[in-house]
Amino acid sequence: MQYFSLHKKAAVVSFREAVIRGLAPDRGLYYPTEIKPLAESFIQSIEAFSDHEIAFEVIKQFVGDDIPLPDLHRIVKEVLTFDFPLVEIEPGIFSLELFHGPTLAFKDVGARFMARCLGYFNRDESKAEKVTVLVATSGDTGGAVANGFYEVDGVEVVILYPSGKVSDIQEKQLTTLGKNIRALEVSGNFDDCQAMVKKAFLDEDFEGKVKLTSANSINVARWLPQMFYYFIAYKKLKKEGKPIVFSVPSGNFGNICAGMMAQKIGLPVAHFITGTNANNIVPQYLKTGDYTSRETIATIANAMDVAAPSNFIRIEELHNHNIENLRNNLSGYSYSDKETRAAMNSLFSEFDYIADPHGAIGYSALKDYIKETGFDGLGVFLETAHPVKFLDVIPKEITEKIILPQAIANIVHKEKIAGKISTYSQLKSSLLSG
Repeated sequence: MQYFSLHKKAAVVSFREAVIRGLAPDRGLYYPTEIKPLAESFIQSIEAFSDHEIAFEVIKQFVGDDIPLPDLHRIVKEVLTFDFPLVEIEPGIFSLELFHGPTLAFKDVGARFMARCLGYFNRDESKAEKVTVLVATSGDTGGAVANGFYEVDGVEVVILYPSGKVSDIQEKQLTTLGKNIRALEVSGNFDDCQAMVKKAFLDEDFEGKVKLTSANSINVARWLPQMFYYFIAYKKLKKEGKPIVFSVPSGNFGNICAGMMAQKIGLPVAHFITGTNANNIVPQYLKTGDYTSRETIATIANAMDVAAPSNFIRIEELHNHNIENLRNNLSGYSYSDKETRAAMNSLFSEFDYIADPHGAIGYSALKDYIKETGFDGLGVFLETAHPVKFLDVIPKEITEKIILPQAIANIVHKEKIAGKISTYSQLKSSLLSG
């Protein structure tokens, strides 16, 4: 499998090179040169396969020959050590819980897969070149990456996060591990952090000194494995014999883009729905055709505080850069903090279900889509993080019902260790000095 830059001004590369580079030299995101549909017989008999077998079939074409099939199968089994429960909230509406991994967030899948790919590429330490994973986080990415890459040979991790704009527990998850994990607290927002990461990739001063890659969803090894849980959810619902829509709370749009790639290779998805917070550039684009970047707005759904979603260009590529094609496959809605709190309260009072702010937005978008269209199939909204991560914004009458998971209890009293930066030059100096 080879990958080209969506800016189309860089050389085609292998999966290995795309993973190690993260971003193409022309600042474009990598995208596969060929996408092959899975065999119809596989989709029709998907219930007969284990989750590991499904994930292996889904990902192998995108890896190609860069990882031998036995090793790829081992990697997939090491990644998928936890389940993705489907919880029926009300008739025909399900929560797909993606927070049962080690850091209680959907990003565990991609982070663990990418870490193991880099570990494979660095397996011969005598020939391996040390890689620095540089990643920006708006909340959950940092913890998932820190955990996924912790003590991986030949890999150092530097995490940038916006000061005061992640929850206390999210901050502890990315600032308490130590060893090969380093956190930098940035004076700014997530888009500032991501801009620094992208600038570093193109800085020629790192040539021959620091080999950088990214573990954000701009990296193909973080983005593509997210297809797994769409297929696994479909496997569980296929017997119902009804069309399925997925509602995905979205910030950088990597997760929903992975769902659309799953659809591209044959997963029967009737429609996608995106729910955003006040950073609603994509819902506005779907309504007006105007794609205009704005300043990031801080919200209680902080992991989606993204005003310039990197993965949207991949979504456009999947729809041939045709807005009508996209509108036929994607509906978008946005919600204020007040509306998000109301949704969390409603889920709890009516259905005894505790959702985090992002899942509540996914639920709201799904309900609005059904109301608007009269859809009469199955609706799945993605619950992307454990509510315990958002105790500071979830209504107080709900937080007292949340049981603290052991993984969180182990870190809440640990000391935060993070450097502080406000400019790219400070980041550059920190990377060069190690």
